[in-house]
Parts: sequence; C-alpha cells; structure tokens
Amino acid sequence: MTSPYDVLGVVPGATAAEIQSAYRKLAKKLHPDLNPGDKAAEDKFKEVAAAYDLLGDADKRKRFDAGEIDAAGAERPPRQGYYRDYAGGPADHPYADASAYADFMDGDDIFADLLRRSQKGRANRRGADLHYRLEIAFADSIAGATRRITLPDGGTLDVKIPPGLVSGQVIRLKGKGAPGGGGAGDALIEVEVLADPRFTREGDDITLELPVSLGEAVLGSRVRVPTATGAVTMTVPKGSNTGTTLRLKGKGAPRRGGGFGDQLVRLKVVLPSPPDPALEAFVAGWAKGQAFNPREEA
Repeated sequence: MTSPYDVLGVVPGATAAEIQSAYRKLAKKLHPDLNPGDKAAEDKFKEVAAAYDLLGDADKRKRFDAGEIDAAGAERPPRQGYYRDYAGGPADHPYADASAYADFMDGDDIFADLLRRSQKGRANRRGADLHYRLEIAFADSIAGATRRITLPDGGTLDVKIPPGLVSGQVIRLKGKGAPGGGGAGDALIEVEVLADPRFTREGDDITLELPVSLGEAVLGSRVRVPTATGAVTMTVPKGSNTGTTLRLKGKGAPRRGGGFGDQLVRLKVVLPSPPDPALEAFVAGWAKGQAFNPREEA
C-alpha cells in the first residue's frame, strides 16, 4: 500500500504546516465538487483525504511513524479511523464531506467559498428516497389492503395498497425516507403481486377455470365460485360443456375510469374417478350418444 507521505507528496520529516499545505493544494485540485462526474478524481481525493486524516492528526502520525499502524494492511479492529481503513474506498472518515473542513473555510479564496456553499447546500438538502419491495397476495391487489413492512433498522411502515395494483407499480409514502435538513425523503415501495393458481388477470378482467361434474353440466345447477373478493353463487345452464364461458359482472379488477371488470368463468367437465360402472353401462346403451361424433360437429 502506498505510504500516506507519498500520497500527499511530502517527506516523512515534513512539518504539520507542510502537510496541511500539501493536502490543501491537492484538495483544491481533486475535490468532487470541482470535478463533477470524474470518478478517478473522486477516488484520488478519497485517498488524499485519508492520508491527511492520518498525518494531520499528531497522535495518529506518531503511531504510524512508530510502526503501530501498518499502512501495508495489518489487521485492525473496525472503525479505528486509520489510514489503511480509508485509502481503499468510500470510507466513513472525517474528510468524506465538507463537515471537517472548518480549518479551510475561513479563507477568502474560491476553494473556501466552495466549501462554505457546499456545506450550506448539504444542510438544506432533502433526505434521500429509500426503496423497498413488497410482495402482496393477488386478492390484495384487486381489493386493496394494508400491509406492514419491516425496515433494515427494525422499524416498520404500514403500507396502504390501493385496489387494482399490478406488479412493478410503486407506492410513494411522503416523508418516510431518510431525514435531511430540507425535510425527509420519501419511501418508494415497489409492489410484486404473487401469482394465484386459480386466477389470471387479463387487463381489467379475471379468468378462472371451474371444474363441474357431468350432472351439473347436463342438468344445470347452482355452484359456488371463488372470486378475488370472496365466493359467490353462479348458475350453470343446462347442457353446458367444457370451454363454456360464463361472465360474473363486476367481479374483475378496478377500472381506471371507475367501475370494475368482469370475471370470466370457463367450465371444465370432470368425470368421476374411479369410473362409475353405472355411468359406463348407461353410455354403452345410449344409442344417440353412440351416434354423436363431436369431431364432425366441430
């Protein structure tokens, strides 16, 4: 690892004033506010700031010079604030932002003015928006619901789910994001609707395949049908067949302009299992049934 003296371009015997002057010169050149979008300059600035954090502190510099702090990368307890912990990336060191530049802000040059304006901008900046994902049941996406999510810090947020949401839509909770001097940011909740094996949403309509018995299909019947908002009773007409589609008005998803789509119920005739000998005997003696060829009728 490069020595912090080499990073700042000073000799090990440099005075504190020389170290501060070298750092100030490099900071003017590399500060992120003066190099927006320049990742290389930003990374170099972090390395320079880390070096100054070590050498600008008399106690830390003394320990480094004594070999107690190994800039080559010896193991240390976390968050001790030594040079090795900062030089490799975006660390939480005192010079990561303008808050520790009080000793440079009293000047009247452009750098001091930049730091003062940067500090003021940070103080008035709105907090960051925080992003979360929330899985909800299909029924909740149709009828709406309130669900609670647990945050990484152990806190919770109650999320009101409006009716009709689809996967990928985002719910915005105002003021529930990160705090900031200009007010808290928002919490952005991306919703994922979990699949329900019974239902398929097609626009504002919902489809369902409903098994019915041979007797219900031939003779007609009243049957219970599940919907996203609860079961209802539906009439199966006499002579219904597999593929017959019945419509339940208003039992679909909410429409943008108001009202609801429909639920389309596709019937599927299911024979008993195991086969019923009486039914087999009836069909064997059913002459008209034997003469009927559905493939020719199609």
